[in-house]
Amino acid sequence: MQKNKESLAIFGGDPIRKNPMPFREAFGSAEKQKIQEVIYYYTEKNQDPPYQGYFENLFCEKFSEYMGGGYTDAVSTGTASIYVALAALDLPKGSEVIISPVTDSSPLNCIILQGYIPAVADSQPNSYNIGLEQFSERITNKTSALLVIHAAGEPVHQMDQIAQEAAARGIKILEDCSQAPGALVNGEKVGTFGDISAFSTMYRKNLASGGSGGLVFTKNEKLFHLSLAHADRGKQIWRTDLNLNDPRSALFPALNFNTNEFSCAIGLASLERLEETIRKRNIFLSKLVDILPKETKICLPYAHNQNFSPFYFPIFVDEKKIRCSKVEFANALLAEGIGLLPEYGCLVTDWKWAKKYLIDDFETINARTTRDHSFNLFLNEKYDEKEIEDIITAIKKIESFYMS
Repeated sequence: MQKNKESLAIFGGDPIRKNPMPFREAFGSAEKQKIQEVIYYYTEKNQDPPYQGYFENLFCEKFSEYMGGGYTDAVSTGTASIYVALAALDLPKGSEVIISPVTDSSPLNCIILQGYIPAVADSQPNSYNIGLEQFSERITNKTSALLVIHAAGEPVHQMDQIAQEAAARGIKILEDCSQAPGALVNGEKVGTFGDISAFSTMYRKNLASGGSGGLVFTKNEKLFHLSLAHADRGKQIWRTDLNLNDPRSALFPALNFNTNEFSCAIGLASLERLEETIRKRNIFLSKLVDILPKETKICLPYAHNQNFSPFYFPIFVDEKKIRCSKVEFANALLAEGIGLLPEYGCLVTDWKWAKKYLIDDFETINARTTRDHSFNLFLNEKYDEKEIEDIITAIKKIESFYMS
């Protein structure tokens, strides 16, 4: 409310949007029905809902089918999915793990906490994602793995080439698909190119299983078994000849990252409409990307195509043409009721606390340039023509005030 008052004072008139941008409200009738199914199922069995139960197994089975075959384990959080997947790779302690330049802190923390040394790679120009060149230039004789992030819903376009290069050099790949489930590279889903992949299914993600959740996916049965063990105290979950409640049968020290039946039931409902979620978001972005350059002199869209599984969407601001900074411009749009993030804090090399853990002080120039010249537009599958109209109108209003 205060920001809208500020907008009134600076630009005059009412803000473009008096009501907030559409809330996603993904917790709908299908999710409620799935929860009722959990209650009915276990009431009929006279059993308390466990972990690794019927709905978890079904969720994992359906997700594996969605990925084109393989093995899936559902875990408690997206962070847990990264931690478990990385642990399953069993890399040499003290070895180097290359990581994308733009990410949540969880992937970096998982590298550090497991005794590996992170080496940050740059992104391709005008992108948050790495390319083959950026990956290759960070490889050393101590590199054991790449933790590659498909950021913002954009698939890493050269993922197939990166995977080939990594395989030729004996480097393992962990794909973090948390922001891009269902995104495609040459017709193949992200998460199928590396040795193992991780997905967050927290409530804001395109694929959601409630407050928090995650999935570990691989096509390698051995890695799957190791994932199961790392997710549940070292237990050999796949074995039917053991008493799994007896710690003597554990393979190694590990924590408990189990999820629950209710979360997995919600995840099933979300998975059933994931393709529709992606389709609607891409339709919205296709229209916005087409109209934006025709209507504004200073804002340009991030590259977009139908292979995205959009999570948020960067929009570039040409500061040479305005009498303010990008952040000021974005804050003015925010005051007009347009949902966005003016400044993105997920650039690894910005984190002072992390610097002592990194292999060197390598500067990710491309990623920084992309971040410094763009803001992140929020979106969801409920956005439509009205939101496009308001976004364009707000940009033109702020542009007319700040144009040089």
